[in-house]
Amino acid sequence: MTRMLASVTGVDEAEIALSGGVDIVDLKDPKAGALGAVSTQTIRRTISFIAGRAPVSAVCGDLPMEPETIRGKVEEIAATGVDYVKIGFFPSENVSACAAALEPLAARTKLIAVLFADLAPDFELLPMLAKHRFHGAMVDTAIKANGRLLDHLPPERIPGFIDRAKSLGLIVGLSGSLEAPDIPRLLPFAPDFLGFRGALCGNSGRVGSISAEAVAQIRELVPEESRAGGPSSVDYRLLAA
Repeated sequence: MTRMLASVTGVDEAEIALSGGVDIVDLKDPKAGALGAVSTQTIRRTISFIAGRAPVSAVCGDLPMEPETIRGKVEEIAATGVDYVKIGFFPSENVSACAAALEPLAARTKLIAVLFADLAPDFELLPMLAKHRFHGAMVDTAIKANGRLLDHLPPERIPGFIDRAKSLGLIVGLSGSLEAPDIPRLLPFAPDFLGFRGALCGNSGRVGSISAEAVAQIRELVPEESRAGGPSSVDYRLLAA
């Protein structure tokens, strides 16, 4: 079953997301880049507010691929008690060293590597991530103004990425300015989660605030586990057209 991840900026948006039935609450500052990080204080307040009602993830920021820099930031975020820490893996010759530096942290925190569809992602990194005990991998977009996920990652490449990751024991996510018409195109590939931000903000864009109405619209398109196998009011053929 594919879960719905909603990126929020703090407690106020987390409340909207939870009320809308999202599966994973993801903390991110959209004004600070693709993986802009919120403060650890905001993470702690949000975790306290959610109180176990949903898993919480947090991003580390758009960091340089320097092992000690990345490890320090991941340690700081992991110390908040967040369920998942998402780390951007930008193209660099230091990718393997960064993953190796994080392996000791993987024993106590679920690490999710983020690859970028618009930066020529190397899916051959997946075995290396599994070797260093990462919990999962996902694809996002680094430059939001340059299009959505499917503008950069052809649909024919997605099954290979998902199947390879799952065969290595990694959970898999897809994100990158996803909109309602993308959902029926991506659900058949069976990712573990789909991530949303801009689509939850209505007409205000990803740096605006999420709205209950927009969350409800996306939630309706990503079948909830409790409704799996039941009738749906959504005509996915029209959405995919």
